[in-house]
Amino acid sequence: MTDGIVQLVPTAIVAGMFALFIFSGLRKRSSQATEYGFSGSYTGRVGIGAGIASNWMSAGSFLGLAGVFYMKGYFAMAYVVGWTGGYVLLLVLMASQIRRFGKFTAPDFVGFRYESETARTLAALISIIITVIYCVAQFRGIALLVSWLFGIAYIPAVIVGASLAVSFVVVSGALGANRNQKLQYFVLIITFILPLMLLTRKLGYFWILPQFGYGAAIGELQQQFGFNFSEPFASTTLFEWFALCFTLMFGTAGLPHVLSRFYMVPGIRDARWGVVWGLFFIALIYWSAPAYGVLARLFEARNGLPPQVGSADAADMVVITAAVLGGLPAWAVGLLAAGGMSAAFSTVAGLLMTGSASFSFDIYPRLIRPNASELDKSYAAKGFFLVLAAIVMVLTLQPWGMIAEIAAFAFALAGNTIFPAFLLGIWWPRANAAGAICGMLTGLMISFAPLLAGDRLPLLSHLFPLTSSAFIGAPLVMAVMIVISLLTSPPSAAIRLFVCRDVHNCHEE
Repeated sequence: MTDGIVQLVPTAIVAGMFALFIFSGLRKRSSQATEYGFSGSYTGRVGIGAGIASNWMSAGSFLGLAGVFYMKGYFAMAYVVGWTGGYVLLLVLMASQIRRFGKFTAPDFVGFRYESETARTLAALISIIITVIYCVAQFRGIALLVSWLFGIAYIPAVIVGASLAVSFVVVSGALGANRNQKLQYFVLIITFILPLMLLTRKLGYFWILPQFGYGAAIGELQQQFGFNFSEPFASTTLFEWFALCFTLMFGTAGLPHVLSRFYMVPGIRDARWGVVWGLFFIALIYWSAPAYGVLARLFEARNGLPPQVGSADAADMVVITAAVLGGLPAWAVGLLAAGGMSAAFSTVAGLLMTGSASFSFDIYPRLIRPNASELDKSYAAKGFFLVLAAIVMVLTLQPWGMIAEIAAFAFALAGNTIFPAFLLGIWWPRANAAGAICGMLTGLMISFAPLLAGDRLPLLSHLFPLTSSAFIGAPLVMAVMIVISLLTSPPSAAIRLFVCRDVHNCHEE
């Protein structure tokens, strides 16, 4: 990736993609804070689903998932099941109920439901931390692609990639970037599936639906080269697999930028069908990502190349590696690079706008400038957007791990904090502010405990793995919330009545 050779055709395709997005974004600029990351016009249920999928299809999905399959085989199925299962959890337990609350952000929901500015501020700070961690994974993916495109080292690539990401959102405009996510998804699906079809066709597999054709590659790897991709728990334990799977499910249902999608839909049925369409669009990618990891291993084996299982950078770039080793033309490899950049950029736009919205809507006018106007909030949102981007860029200079692993840590934090607060806030009218605050603080401690004390207390790291802590952590946080809520004063009669009557259409007992 750092051989100094500029990939001219792929770079031109990536540049063309950005020109398309910026042109679209310039038509939909906005200066209103209410539109900076958490509002917008209705685009239909399919449009909502495409926006959800684009917001969701990150570098972790486009690059990182294939990398985990390349490195760990069957273990990576925990990512697929967890990330898609989280949307089923949202559909069944939360999507329509969130819409009934009618709030703009996750902190806004927490502040209203628990009638506490302290809980609201804590939720906003947690949302910002989640944004930073998740964006580090996206910036890493962008940096790896920039490094390959321009033949430069990783650290300069981080700076160049961060500058491109910030410029994309600033130039196209906040509302334009938000609406571009529908266009970005359809660009992403074409750039991801078309090269895979070409690869499977060259191999003689069933290429019309390559998601069902690459199984022959798994069989060839096992029979001729002795590598079994489909062997369950070959490099892990059953507990580790389930811990990661459920952590990603809980985290998906607790990510602030995912939840924000349900605040702006016009009706409850739209929220439900938006999830259904979003899950369908997401599944198209997830059915395809494993194939790239398998085909990269196959092409390496056929060419007598040793697998790069010890290099996180190589694993995160296996989508490009598979296309190059498979002999695809430069334009097809360029499509993949453009898709990876689109996936990372669309997620970065959603994340940074959600983080800046948490600051400008939930912290700035309440703790810093109570009389802030809409214009002041807009400036605060844009300024904090740049601050967040700078923080993420600095953190990305350090290679913390694979893209999917960094993203999983953000999911663990969301699953340990935001998810329990939402779930009990929706379904248990007795949950109160003291319980929510204690629960979120407990979730913070659980999430960071393996990082801060895991070396001294190995059992802590075993029970609460850094990327998988919500499997035990989320139920523990909910238990804390229940106990503290029962030991302290109940919420007001008005909020209990609202939850029973307006959210669940029933009479308060």
